[in-house]
Amino acid sequence: LAMVNIFAKIHHRYRSKMVLQVHDELVFDVYKQEKDEIERIVRSEMEQALPLKVPLTVEIGTGGNWLEAH
Repeated sequence: LAMVNIFAKIHHRYRSKMVLQVHDELVFDVYKQEKDEIERIVRSEMEQALPLKVPLTVEIGTGGNWLEAH
């Protein structure tokens, strides 16, 4: 659900793209000037995808490749 919502929000408004899902991770190709806005959208959509009794927290890492982002 979060992936669908994120895609809908960024697909036509941003140059950045969601490129891959690996288990519970989403991988994005993000333009530097869009980084803060994309992070805000991803965090919000991931944390609020479903109503839960416990808080869902999201960790975001960045880097030149997937390994650097960890």
